[in-house]
Amino acid sequence: MHKIISSIRKDLRINVDKEYKIGCKRFFKEKITTYGVRTPIVRKIANKYFKEIKKLNKKELFEIAEILFKSGYNEETIVATQWLVNSLEKITDKDFPVLAKWIEKHLNNWSKIDDYFTHVINPIITKYPSLMKNLKDWSISKNFWVRRASAVGLITANNEFYKKEKNLKFVFWIARKLMQDQEDLVQKGYGWMLKVTANTKREDIFNFVMKHKKNMNRTAFRYAIEKMPKNLKIKAMKNNL
Repeated sequence: MHKIISSIRKDLRINVDKEYKIGCKRFFKEKITTYGVRTPIVRKIANKYFKEIKKLNKKELFEIAEILFKSGYNEETIVATQWLVNSLEKITDKDFPVLAKWIEKHLNNWSKIDDYFTHVINPIITKYPSLMKNLKDWSISKNFWVRRASAVGLITANNEFYKKEKNLKFVFWIARKLMQDQEDLVQKGYGWMLKVTANTKREDIFNFVMKHKKNMNRTAFRYAIEKMPKNLKIKAMKNNL
């Protein structure tokens, strides 16, 4: 296990892009820990070593993922997340406490949160809907990354998710809960959630925005209507510019 981690770290150091590292640190408002390796290369490295670790049992997989998450490096978090994505068939609702623990302990920027939640947590809560209630607790967390995660956890490329009335109601519940949040990245998170939901439920999202636009943060409001037709944008933005 430690030999694999050493090899991954060696590959990451070999692929450092100094200009990208400088640009990456400017891109994040918060302090980040990064080698400076471009994400497509990191994913190639993750898939390269997954061939070696896919034979591990779930306990061993979680142990090696924990080591990578704990390092704090963005790239090592991407590797761990990619391995979990590749192993989703092994993960059940019984594993959720472990998955949730990593959020509070190790996911400390929007890149880590967004990758982990859209590709690991959302598929799990889609498979096990009873887990969705955890997002309610996260929406009132003192940790604003966790509050952002409560919205990002509802973002999925599977449009069928939003066609279910109970899931749509949950999207609106989270949006209302985060509406007065003072953190910009939380506002962007729930605005993004509404924008993606609008791909399938445009009328519902438009009606929600029209009903609540006086209480919505400008950032979240603009995110929510970003992909809507021009006529709906104009109507939504009337008296809200």
